[in-house]
Amino acid sequence: MKNSSLGTKLLMAVICLAVLAYFGIQAYHYYADPLTTTVAYQYQVEESSTVSGYVVRDEQVLSGESSGLLRLSRSEGEKVPKGGKVAVVYADQDSLDRQNQISTLQTQIEQLQYAQDAELGSAASLRLDSQITENLLKLRSEVTADRLDAAGDYIQQLRALVLKRDYTRANSGDAAAQLADLQAQLKTLQSKAASTTKTITAPVSGIYSAVVDGYETVLTPSFLQDLKPSSLVNIQPDSSVSSDLGKLILGDEWYYAATMEAGDADSLRAGQTLTLRFAKGSSRDLRVTVQSVSKKENGRVAVVFASTQYLSEVTLLRQQSADVIFSTVSGIRVPANAVRVNDEGQSGIYCVVGMVARFKPVKVVYSGDDYALVAADSEKESLRLRSGDEVIITANHLYDGKVVS
Repeated sequence: MKNSSLGTKLLMAVICLAVLAYFGIQAYHYYADPLTTTVAYQYQVEESSTVSGYVVRDEQVLSGESSGLLRLSRSEGEKVPKGGKVAVVYADQDSLDRQNQISTLQTQIEQLQYAQDAELGSAASLRLDSQITENLLKLRSEVTADRLDAAGDYIQQLRALVLKRDYTRANSGDAAAQLADLQAQLKTLQSKAASTTKTITAPVSGIYSAVVDGYETVLTPSFLQDLKPSSLVNIQPDSSVSSDLGKLILGDEWYYAATMEAGDADSLRAGQTLTLRFAKGSSRDLRVTVQSVSKKENGRVAVVFASTQYLSEVTLLRQQSADVIFSTVSGIRVPANAVRVNDEGQSGIYCVVGMVARFKPVKVVYSGDDYALVAADSEKESLRLRSGDEVIITANHLYDGKVVS
């Protein structure tokens, strides 16, 4: 028993010594050669300046008799031709109700005519079934995205498609009789409505906007000539300008006039193309051209940007903050101290490949405070730095081919 107890104690002592030796060796290796790594990844840096300014357009406020019940016929940002209908003014509520009846009858007549033209064939039914399914999916997508204005359009389309589908099951003789009756009702209503409604048309072609804010006669393209920073600071809307009918935006060009720190605008030149990103109101990055840069006034300058992109999407924008993006640099992001120079004077990154360190040549395209953006600088595929590579940050006595763990 004593021999057995002594042997067990010796075995336990050997195991403890082995464990201590293992941890001691690991600690020695860690402090003698502290290897730390990170993962390289694709990154983009923008050089930009935040400004505040005004969207300027060539605008014409619509005028006309709007006493009565007004119904606008155009949606925001819609293109309107010269002479195109902009709104309808109804004399009273009865006149408006009559117009609603006319619209309902016109829809029903169109649906019956469709059913007759399709000859109630199976192909027409299948086509309608497909359109109904497609519109249901689109409606669901718009509702999920909380775009209720667009969802309303799909509801109207679905109602018309479902009614058309219902008519394809009707007897052709009954449909013809019903069509004749609806056309007679429509003719009677239209004759009564002629004297109680007034249509307002567009005097010129343009993009329609329902919002009139008083800046239409103040912020004009001519106002931008010889613009000064103080002019933008002191600008006020014209309180005498108003309209229930809305306005038309003329031409296809819009402008953004903003004040900037003179130092931020040093690199700007007329004709230069940049990217503009509004803080709200538009989710797009907009390509703009520098039209003019004013002389310095109290350390600031006025800059005018011009664009022909997405005019119909910026009709509601006026006073806006925006980021002016001067340049964009893309590369693989690594810690700044991971960039090393080898014995041949070449810049590169040591990466863990398998169990060894490999030197991958790179060129630095951008330097940040504690990081760098680099691009691969080798024609050999095996030596090209890629996003996802394990980059060595700290290690002693690094060289190409060194065994690491």
